[in-house]
Amino acid sequence: MVTQDEVVVVENFSTRMEAEMAAGVLEAEGVYALVTADDAGGTYPPLQYLGGVRLIVSPEDEKRAREILTDWRQARPLEEGEEIGE
Repeated sequence: MVTQDEVVVVENFSTRMEAEMAAGVLEAEGVYALVTADDAGGTYPPLQYLGGVRLIVSPEDEKRAREILTDWRQARPLEEGEEIGE
């Protein structure tokens, strides 16, 4: 069993959807991430607004996870006709 001492909250989100998107970005980069929320097991989503939705990783992955999330936020959409790497 994992304890609170064995994980780090890298960010709090307003909604589970935002947290799941960020977790997907981290996992695509090889960083295992877990989303947790006090929302009655998903049956009462409005509770997410009160307690937030946490994105957690292992302490070893914290620095890399924060860097990945920063890069993700700074990314911009491609212009019409533009390709990746231009």
